Amino acid sequence: MMQTKKIDIPVMADLHARGERPEYLFWVGCAGAFDDRYKKVARAYARILSFLDISYAVLGREESCTGDPARRAGNEMLYQMQALQNIEVLKSYDVKKIITICPHCYNIFKNEYPDLGGNYEVISHVQFLDRLIREERLKIHAGAFADIRITYHDPCYLGRANGIYNEPRSVIKSLADDFVEMKRNRSFALCCGAGGAQMFKEAEKGNKEVFIERIEDALETDAGIIATACPFCMTMMTDGLKYKNRETEIKNYDIAELIVQALGI
Repeated sequence: MMQTKKIDIPVMADLHARGERPEYLFWVGCAGAFDDRYKKVARAYARILSFLDISYAVLGREESCTGDPARRAGNEMLYQMQALQNIEVLKSYDVKKIITICPHCYNIFKNEYPDLGGNYEVISHVQFLDRLIREERLKIHAGAFADIRITYHDPCYLGRANGIYNEPRSVIKSLADDFVEMKRNRSFALCCGAGGAQMFKEAEKGNKEVFIERIEDALETDAGIIATACPFCMTMMTDGLKYKNRETEIKNYDIAELIVQALGI
């Protein structure tokens, strides 16, 4: 993916100092900030927001982990410390709307922060992209990936946890003429194997690791691109392709990266 034009990412503290209040906080998340592969997704999404002149900003150095991995792993005290700290930072900037590129961040902001007083309108990046396309603010040329079959892996925290099934598929279908479902999809989709803090622990005993089982579902579709919408899923799908020695012929892209490629921005 070629990206030559630099963009300036607005930072909340800088805008606040000038008396400006962006409509959306773009929550980058730990993966978007620290994982080399998912940094590309964060950049891609920021590029889309800037291209469309969306009023947004990031927290930059003030952003901390949401506490989701700590809570999933059973460390409730650490989770609440992280969450309450984040809530205070968001309160200082009067944040009302949050866009996330990680389903785990989305889920915890939407469903668990309200218990601690953090109430926001939380929007997944795929929901936002779908809305922009339907409102014709984001204009995609049909068949941008006309010669490539695309399949989609449902992240657990978008799909089963929050019922977000149609929006990512709608976005992909606006790009591709050949979209194919895996045999296990939507509410029957198989986890990538990294959720629930499994990303940070060794595999348990069994006949086959979950990510291998899932990549086999994807390979059965004969797709050239596996679309994902979660940093954990991206890691596991990419590892699966490497395990099967298919990483040179089959690519794993986040939906935001597909949009950037289609727009050529």
